[in-house]
Amino acid sequence: MKWLTDDFLPVGDGHEICVRSTGNPKGVPVVYLHGGPGSGVQEAQLRLFDPKTFHLIAFDQRGAGLSRPKGGRESNTTDHLVTDMEKIRTHFGLERWMIVGGSWGATLALAYAVAHPERVTGIVLRAVFLGTRAELDRAFLAHLPTFYPSLFEDFLGLLTADERAAPLESYWARILSDDSEMHLPAARAWGETERSLSVLSPSNPCLDLSALARPGAPVPSSPFMEAHYFSHDCFLRVPLMERAARLSGIPGRIVQGRYDLLCPPANAHALAEAWPDASVDVVDAAGHDLGHPPIWKAVEAAVSELGKQIAKARA
Repeated sequence: MKWLTDDFLPVGDGHEICVRSTGNPKGVPVVYLHGGPGSGVQEAQLRLFDPKTFHLIAFDQRGAGLSRPKGGRESNTTDHLVTDMEKIRTHFGLERWMIVGGSWGATLALAYAVAHPERVTGIVLRAVFLGTRAELDRAFLAHLPTFYPSLFEDFLGLLTADERAAPLESYWARILSDDSEMHLPAARAWGETERSLSVLSPSNPCLDLSALARPGAPVPSSPFMEAHYFSHDCFLRVPLMERAARLSGIPGRIVQGRYDLLCPPANAHALAEAWPDASVDVVDAAGHDLGHPPIWKAVEAAVSELGKQIAKARA
C-alpha cells in the first residue's frame, strides 16, 4: 500500500503512536479503528476504502502494532485512546472525520463519538461491542459451553478447581502475571478460544493443553491488552448506552453477523433503538469475522454509501 504519511506521533506518557494515511488528501476524512484491544492495524482491512473517495487515517493504538512501547499498558485506558484520536485529528488539520471500526474498534468509535460528537461526520460499525462485563460473560460462559462444550471443557482445563469459580478473572490474572510459565499458556488458550468464537465454522474447536506451554509456540499479542482492559471493565466510567443520546444527528451504519457469538445482534439492535440515525444490516449465515466474504461485502458497501453521503454534503 502506498502511504501518504507514515510516522510516529508522540502522545504523552511515554507513548508514540504509529499513524499512517493514504488515499485522496482532498477526499472524505475517515479514521479506521482496529480491534482487540491490542491487535493493531492490518493493511488488508484497509482495502475497505476507495482511495479516490477517502483520505484514510489508520493508527496502532497504545501498546499495539508498531506503536511504542510495544505492549505498553501504563497510561493505557479508553480515555487515553480517545484523547489520542483528538491529537491525531488535529495533527492532520481536520475539522471533522468519519469513523469506522468493528468489535473493540466499535467500542472505541462509540466512546470517541459520545465524547466529541461535533467532530464526527458519520460512523460505520461492525459487530457492536459495548465494553460491558455482561457481554464477556455471555460470550465465554454462555455461548462457549452451549455451542462448543468440548472447547469449554478445554478452556476450563487450564485452571485449578478454585480458579474455575471465576474463570474470566482467573484467565486475566494468569495472562497479566509476570511469570511466563503462567501467562504464556493462558494467553494462547484465550486467543485460540476467542478465535473459535469469532468464525462461523472453526476448523478445530479444541485446545491442546500440552501444546499451550510448548517453548517457541506463537504467542498472540491481543490477550495481554484484552486482559488489561477487560479486567477494568474497559475503563468505561459511564456505560456507552447511557450516553447514546449524544449520537443524535450522526448518520450511522451497523453491520451485524446473525450468528456472531462474541457480539450478537442484540447489541446492534439495542444501540440502534437509542440512536435513531443508525440503520442495522444483519448478514445471515455470518459470524464475527470481518474476513468472511458476506460480512466484508456488507461493511464495504456501508463504508461506500456513507462516504458518498458525506461527500455530497461537503460539496
